[in-house]
Amino acid sequence: MLERSLFPKSGFLFTTTIACLFLWVGMVHAQQEQADPALPQVQVDPQFASPVVVEGDELFVVRGTSALPADERAGLVAARIVEFAERSNIQTVEMRIEDGSLGKHILADDRLMTVTTQADSEFEKMELEVLAELQAEAIMQAILIYRADRSDDARINSVVAAFVWTVVFIALVALMRVVRDRLPDRIAASVKKRTTGVGQATNDMVNSTAMAALVRYLMRLVLLIFFLFLTYYYLSFVLLAFAETKPTAQLLITYLTGPIVDVLKGFGAYLPNLIALFVITALTRFIIKGVRLFFVNVEAGTIRLDDFEPTWVWPTFNIIRVILISIAVVISFPYIPGSESRAFQGLAILAGLMVSVGSNSVIANALSGLFVIYRRSTNIGDRIKIGGHIGDVVEIKLMETIIKSIKNELISIPNAQLLNSEVINYSSRIDGRGLLLHTMVGIGYEEPRDKIEAMLVEAANRTKGLLKSPEPFVLINALADYAINYQINGYTTRGSSMPKTMSNLHRNIIDVFNENDVQIMTPSYIADPAIAKIPDAPWNGVLKKSKTNKKR
Repeated sequence: MLERSLFPKSGFLFTTTIACLFLWVGMVHAQQEQADPALPQVQVDPQFASPVVVEGDELFVVRGTSALPADERAGLVAARIVEFAERSNIQTVEMRIEDGSLGKHILADDRLMTVTTQADSEFEKMELEVLAELQAEAIMQAILIYRADRSDDARINSVVAAFVWTVVFIALVALMRVVRDRLPDRIAASVKKRTTGVGQATNDMVNSTAMAALVRYLMRLVLLIFFLFLTYYYLSFVLLAFAETKPTAQLLITYLTGPIVDVLKGFGAYLPNLIALFVITALTRFIIKGVRLFFVNVEAGTIRLDDFEPTWVWPTFNIIRVILISIAVVISFPYIPGSESRAFQGLAILAGLMVSVGSNSVIANALSGLFVIYRRSTNIGDRIKIGGHIGDVVEIKLMETIIKSIKNELISIPNAQLLNSEVINYSSRIDGRGLLLHTMVGIGYEEPRDKIEAMLVEAANRTKGLLKSPEPFVLINALADYAINYQINGYTTRGSSMPKTMSNLHRNIIDVFNENDVQIMTPSYIADPAIAKIPDAPWNGVLKKSKTNKKR
């Protein structure tokens, strides 16, 4: 219900009161402006020249002197004209021009209105006699208009005009009330309907009800602003219909209309640049769509590129898109409003400096991401080891690489670290035989070598995940102080199951050695034994098989 309180049904009285308050403030300011006719439409120095203003209309400009400044002289002439016009309502005035000691005297029915001086002639760059005639004509027209605006017929016309404006205003307000009651709700319902699917797709991150309420609020706010403008202009036009309030109405209309006209003029002047920006934007989007279509066909196999990896398709597209957008921004820069100002250019330089200083690590990670993507060392789905982390590559981004550890943890590794560190890839196949897993056990010197090797091969053959071909093999890694270090090696193509495979291999080694009564670890050395630790008889080459092994 918040949005309804913005523009209530009784809002006419409320907003009209606000508009009247603004209008009253404007009238006070306008009266101050009118009391000082030295603030005219012509930009002149009031100490040297000021216009004579009657009823908001500028008649002519007069020069001032040290004894009588221009603004005081203009106010005196305007006061004489108004005083003479109020003396009678006769629509005839006899104007005469006489020579005087200071210049040409302009009289209306034998009453002095003003004196046209040689300084006025020099300022207007006009002959004194011609200037006096023009000023006399302007004074006569001002007097006749002043009287005509206050005649009985003019009063009736003013009342009729005010009544017409009131009827039009009431009709528009009634129409706006209908629009206010229907249009926002309909638009809000349409927005809610269109954003329902978005809310479901984003798991209610975008709430359709909230979006509809926001749109309804904005629509009512726009209607309220429009209503305030309408009320302002209605009261201004009503005041404009009466002679006494006409100057105030003219100022009020100028205060609001002037900025609007300036904005429209600025928009019109900027329209060619706006069209250029629109063309650049449309052309850039068209090219990007063409590039996207090309890479879609590359990904589908319709277009074949030699030595072009499928994982390069969309990273390459994103790089080309960034380059195209950057070129478009550079081309569009001269057409951006205010781009030629020093403030805008200084702000752009400051932003570039901040980005260059604060983004060293960002740029390093971005460039490293490109190397990671294009050097083919790591692909999505590979089991890798970097530092102390082992996991599967889930996503390769421009700034980071996401891996899922064997403990199902998501680990974010900066691409700069990935590029500068040793990376072990357990999923890459170099010669087609797979990954070679290995582990080591220490067995005492008293056990026959071929027996130990046979037991280790048997444990490897029991391990699920290790290949039977190529066959597992044993290497003697070292002749240690107390034991011989045997290393069992077996091939596997299941790099992603390496921890499980290694665990099974260790389990099978323990089982096989226990079945054959062979001790894996030799006791620590204390002293020479009484009997040498050597086999009593050669091994007959037969291993004891477990019941599980016999079933196999």
